[in-house]
Amino acid sequence: MAESETRYRVGGMDCASCATKIDTAVRRLAGVADVSVSVMAGTMTVRHDGGSDLKAIEKKVTGLGYSVAPLAANAAPAHSTQHRHDHGHDHRDHADHDHEGHDHAGHSHDHSHDHGEQEIEGLHGHDHAPMAGPWWRSRKGRLTILSGAALVAAYAVGHLVPAIASYAFIVAMLIGLVPIARRAIMAAFSGIPFSIEMLMTIAAVGAVIINAGEEAATVVFLFLVGELLEGVAAGKARESIQSLTGLVPKNALLEDNGQTREVAAESLSVGAIIMVRPGDRISADGIIISGESAIDEAPVTGESTPVRKGVDAVVFAGTVNGDAVLTVRVTAAAADNTIARVVKLVEEAQESKAPTERFIDRFSRYYTPGVVVVAALVAVVPPLLFAGPWGEWVYKGLAILLIGCPCALVISTPAAIAASLSSGARRGLLMKGGAVLETLGKVTMVAFDKTGTLTEGKPQVTDIISFGLSEAQVLSRAVVLEQGSSHPLALAILNRAKADGVPVPPAFELEALPGKGVSGKVGGETLDLLSPPAARERGTLGAEQDARITALNDEGKSVSVLLVNGIAAGLIAMRDEPREDAEAGLAALKSAGVKAMMLTGDNKRTAAAVAGMLGIDWRGEMMPEDKQRVVVELKRQGFIVAKVGDGINDAPALAAADIGIAMGGGTDVALETADAAVLHGRVGDVARMIELSKRTMRNILQNITIALGLKAVFLVTTIAGITGLWPAILADTGATVLVTINALRLLRIKI
Repeated sequence: MAESETRYRVGGMDCASCATKIDTAVRRLAGVADVSVSVMAGTMTVRHDGGSDLKAIEKKVTGLGYSVAPLAANAAPAHSTQHRHDHGHDHRDHADHDHEGHDHAGHSHDHSHDHGEQEIEGLHGHDHAPMAGPWWRSRKGRLTILSGAALVAAYAVGHLVPAIASYAFIVAMLIGLVPIARRAIMAAFSGIPFSIEMLMTIAAVGAVIINAGEEAATVVFLFLVGELLEGVAAGKARESIQSLTGLVPKNALLEDNGQTREVAAESLSVGAIIMVRPGDRISADGIIISGESAIDEAPVTGESTPVRKGVDAVVFAGTVNGDAVLTVRVTAAAADNTIARVVKLVEEAQESKAPTERFIDRFSRYYTPGVVVVAALVAVVPPLLFAGPWGEWVYKGLAILLIGCPCALVISTPAAIAASLSSGARRGLLMKGGAVLETLGKVTMVAFDKTGTLTEGKPQVTDIISFGLSEAQVLSRAVVLEQGSSHPLALAILNRAKADGVPVPPAFELEALPGKGVSGKVGGETLDLLSPPAARERGTLGAEQDARITALNDEGKSVSVLLVNGIAAGLIAMRDEPREDAEAGLAALKSAGVKAMMLTGDNKRTAAAVAGMLGIDWRGEMMPEDKQRVVVELKRQGFIVAKVGDGINDAPALAAADIGIAMGGGTDVALETADAAVLHGRVGDVARMIELSKRTMRNILQNITIALGLKAVFLVTTIAGITGLWPAILADTGATVLVTINALRLLRIKI
């Protein structure tokens, strides 16, 4: 039976162990082939056979204390995500640790089946989906406040009636511990016996047994406070990418049968015509069919300078129209516009684990049971072998249980990666998953395509050389002959004439000369615009003129010869010029220690000219298979290779490279073909993407150091008798909050 894929929005996750708990439980269901869960995106993707009981999957997730709702249009063939799985992420290895500790009962459920039997009051310790209001209005916040109030009351009762102080603290502890213990039991039944809830329950109950009820109540309260802070931080990270969707206006001005009316933007269909007023956000991806205006693309691409766009230019939903009314033909429905696809791709990318994250998952799988063993040995060995006091060493063993929880360690990598993916997306840098993000920082060679990547992709007039006429007269006569042509060289002449404002007299008897050029008559003159070989055939070029043409050709320029009444009157040279930032972008790569090379199908003379301008190594006259061969050779030489191209004719080389990067302005190819995409096509963004990767890996190293360092310090101080249970819980929840906050710094970096 063919595999299918279903995506869900899952509410109530705030740490990697939440994802582990859901993953482990759902993976055990019949017919489920693979599960990918993203904490930061709040999503779950399930690959399953077509006969799987989707209601059973939803029931299992809600039974664990989370809200779940299918995402629209999420049933897709499994091969549609093959690219993501090709990076080798493996969801079979997970931390045997659960950190959910949350109350999700307050979530609304958008599915129709009845799951009331799972919605047991008190089962869910707190709600930490992105909070719509203040934290104290969430169920999680209310539980934390109640636990804190009970602890204060216990202290007051203990002060007033010392004889019942111990019972008051036990009651205060149970207010927070009962839902935690219930979740511990559910986690154990789901295949995760060594969850933070279980460790917390054992430690609290053990503390009561050894007459440390006051500390037990304090530890439970601190645990809830730490989880509350963690939930707030996770919500901020999750909202960072979702906030992009708020850029698209809710309404649009639809032109219909000569009338303009306001409609919901999500109702726009492909082909609809909309009007965009000055200052309005554009409500859909589309093509301008009338008007010209400066478009502020900063909200989508991070481009600081407004871009002047006119008829036939592509515009994106969420960008801001500047100074003139535009009429736009919609090219993508709301669910498929650039921002929607960016959000979807980033969410899917967050479900893909980086190598470092997979290693930490496997490490945590053995680490947590190891901690339990160490805690047990600390509790029983000194009393049994060295006559140590049982109460003291059992207390230390319970503290070690809390210290050893790998919460901060497990969240250290996905939190940083999620923040980086979101930060990159907001700047027009798309990376499809943690594996891609991690590999980018290791790149040592970037192989660029030329046309449309290092260059603008459309020829421009570079030289106008006249023989007896003025430059304006040469251009005016040439543009007369090229009117109506869609050839790239003709468009270059037309654009130059428009920019210079040269007059265009009427032409008669226009005639195309296949393979040679075009001819016509203007004001009594016979005009021809020919290729140099065709002009030579007519014997109209002198030695000096021929030498000028050869010199222009050596600079990688295409030349057209203008004849007036059969006599050479001028030359027009054109070339696909480098992007404005190409030289600076290549310099940024060089300063980062990354080499660059240009691979192009253009002739060697043109390739050498462009490469000379940019100071880059090059290979010319290459077919797609030749580019692929060069990439493979570079990899054999020990380079980590990123291939940058347009994602179509470079497809073989993009696939062969360690990282394929597509350049484009939000097209399907740029977003979906390669491992990464640069939305606004700046060469410098490749260096920025590599720098973001390096910063992310440094952040992950910092997070791991924080997580393990705090645990090591508290482990030593606990065994030495300096610290106890409540500092132990701070070692866990405190480190988790610190790691998450440190990762969120990546959202604010300037690259």
